[in-house]
Amino acid sequence: MMDWTDRHDRVFLRQFSTRALLYTEMVTSAALFHGDATYLLQHDPREQPVALQLGGSDPDELARAAELGENAGYSEINLNVGCPSDRVQSGSFGACLMLQPALVARCIAAMVAAVSIPVTVKCRIGVDDRDSEAELQEFIDCVQDAGCKLFVIHARKAILKGLSPRENREVPPLEYDRVYRLKLKFPHLSFVLNGGITSLEQALSHLTRVDGVMLGRAAYQNPYLLHGVDSRLFGDTVRSKTRVEYLLAYLPYVEAELNKGTPLPHMARHVLGLFKGQRGGRQFRRHLSEHARDRGAGINVLREALSYVSQTQT
Repeated sequence: MMDWTDRHDRVFLRQFSTRALLYTEMVTSAALFHGDATYLLQHDPREQPVALQLGGSDPDELARAAELGENAGYSEINLNVGCPSDRVQSGSFGACLMLQPALVARCIAAMVAAVSIPVTVKCRIGVDDRDSEAELQEFIDCVQDAGCKLFVIHARKAILKGLSPRENREVPPLEYDRVYRLKLKFPHLSFVLNGGITSLEQALSHLTRVDGVMLGRAAYQNPYLLHGVDSRLFGDTVRSKTRVEYLLAYLPYVEAELNKGTPLPHMARHVLGLFKGQRGGRQFRRHLSEHARDRGAGINVLREALSYVSQTQT
């Protein structure tokens, strides 16, 4: 979710669930090691619990990055070995690392030794023609020995040459059963299923077979999907809120950030899907898209956009 789940989006999404674990965009260990780590790791305490997702392949560099993440207050460190983009491949990390399980294990071991918070892995079920169940189990076995106890698995293989990142999310078939079988093979480990999950009904079905589910673009494009997480997945008693109420709760944060100089589009773009499928939703999105970048655009643009949707919508 690079360029999507930034700190503003996470504050907005936290309105819908106090329980869901949120993830940062993938941040490279090199960027933290050589760049402005304070800026890259900044987040609001109200985002918690939130996991810092790292990309990289140098054990020492990743260990230092994980330490920086823990010191910054993150709840978990997640190593991404599932991203198939060319940019990630050129840096020798992401999905191509699944072809080097021993290196991934060294990276995990270094991070586990550096921090006291959980260190987890996000991966695919395989890469190119290296996608047999035996190879996937070998990968899991090798990495668990280094100290990883939780794997987030996108239930598609990655095709590194010939498919774009978007096609890699859609073309390789989903194989949920392979993740179910991993749970049976490694019952002492935790497995979180990712890929193609678009409703809480689907999530509940998968949770009978695995330990968790991850929603990515479905939650971004329709954030209201998350409003039932605490009640339906965790059994909490939660007062139901309308979409309008969730947006109104986000406005004080937007105003505070505007006063710090943060441009309105950086925050407004994350609410475009809030009224998906609702009366006035298209006009809401159009108003934000057309006016959030106006010179001097402020909180009034969001309030004006709200005029297109009914205050009674749920």
